Amino acid sequence: MLPAELEAIPAIGELARWDPSVITEGRLERGELTLVIEPAAILRVCQYLKERGFLRLSSVTAVDWHPSRPRFEVVYHLHSLETNQRVRLKCRLDEPAEIDSVTGVWRAADWYEREVWDLFGIRFRNHPNLRRILLPEDWTEHPLRKDFPVHGRRYDYAEEEA
Repeated sequence: MLPAELEAIPAIGELARWDPSVITEGRLERGELTLVIEPAAILRVCQYLKERGFLRLSSVTAVDWHPSRPRFEVVYHLHSLETNQRVRLKCRLDEPAEIDSVTGVWRAADWYEREVWDLFGIRFRNHPNLRRILLPEDWTEHPLRKDFPVHGRRYDYAEEEA
């Protein structure tokens, strides 16, 4: 159940009535709206919100809460250009961290999701080109995970072709 102040926001109230099971938590703090969404419903929720004016995906990122469970949050920042309203969607995931890609809703999600995969190791199902974007292709780890060594791993760039 969402707080009444969130139910009063048209797109959010409609979303809560459309399928109450998709929103597990919601809050409005310092003028910032955050909804925690069931991971299995992220694709449907994003499509629903896009159809109601949230045409711009500002970013997709992640947070590693290690050693807490669930370990990860995937965070989506949406913006309605028409109403200048913003909403943050969060999905909480445990390992193996995997969630549906929203590239079918917003093409802009492509590189954002690749960056999250590269740095956190969160897989995006049905992503059209899920591969490294910042690190070398043969890199096997994900450096923004909290269990990655602070000093990093040794890597010899001299082995790369010029």
